[in-house]
Amino acid sequence: MLMLLARWIVNAAALLLVAYLYPGVAVTSFFAALIAALVLGLVNAVVRPILVLLTLPVTILTLGLFIFVINALLFWFVANVVQGFAVSGFVAALVGSILYSVITMITSWLLFTKSK
Repeated sequence: MLMLLARWIVNAAALLLVAYLYPGVAVTSFFAALIAALVLGLVNAVVRPILVLLTLPVTILTLGLFIFVINALLFWFVANVVQGFAVSGFVAALVGSILYSVITMITSWLLFTKSK
């Protein structure tokens, strides 16, 4: 349970870092980042697998690049749902989702693989 809480806080901090690095993404507070990270995690766990399955033919035709579009749309959706978290458009959602994925992957690797 403590590991899940730590990942949630790290993902919220990663979202704040994305907002700092890229002007198309805005987060008003750490609390908004916590809520956005929680909703983003839930959406990625529940909705993303369904969308990936439904868009499998397009994903195969684009050699997997359509996954970036799905990630951007989910990132944009969460920004529309959560107050205090904003994305200025689709391109900002695409860049923001890529940055968020890279930052969370690096921080998870650095922080949580050494503890096993």
